[in-house]
Amino acid sequence: MNIDQQTWLNGVEIVPSANSNERPDAEDVSLLVIHNISLPPGKYGGGYVQKFFQNQLPVSDDPYFAEISGLQVSAHFLIERNGEVTQFVPMTKRAWHAGVSTFEGREHCNDFSVGIELEGCDEEPFTNEQYQSLCVLTEKICSVYPAITAERIIGHSDIAPGRKTDPGPCFDWSRYLNGLDLS
Repeated sequence: MNIDQQTWLNGVEIVPSANSNERPDAEDVSLLVIHNISLPPGKYGGGYVQKFFQNQLPVSDDPYFAEISGLQVSAHFLIERNGEVTQFVPMTKRAWHAGVSTFEGREHCNDFSVGIELEGCDEEPFTNEQYQSLCVLTEKICSVYPAITAERIIGHSDIAPGRKTDPGPCFDWSRYLNGLDLS
């Protein structure tokens, strides 16, 4: 995976999402937020996350989809259960992943963060392939944005406590962080 000048990754699937906009300061990227997502909840595959991020979720496929069909959400990246990486938003733009959020007293984390969604849920472990891809992807992101240090890699639950729980108790932070080479 190489990153080109537009901060789209080479070698991953690109599925552009309209759910993004310009950052207030494209040079001010200093936070990496890890999430989990499954659509419908607890089920994997089917391409529903991709459709959700493109505002094309087929509401007739599952009752839950009707509840979320009006939301406009995106992340920069999705890592599926098999480790495949899809990018939806160039890192120079603001993806809509964090919502109401605060980090170290600073609000609106979407303004200065990159968001990675892991296909999964709070109740199930993530796969070896996901951890491998997550480590490679994190190292690439940190090479572009050196202000993202290990201390500035956090979960959605850290910036939206009480509102969000992801990446959840089954996410192995030690395994992930110990697998990184950020030097």
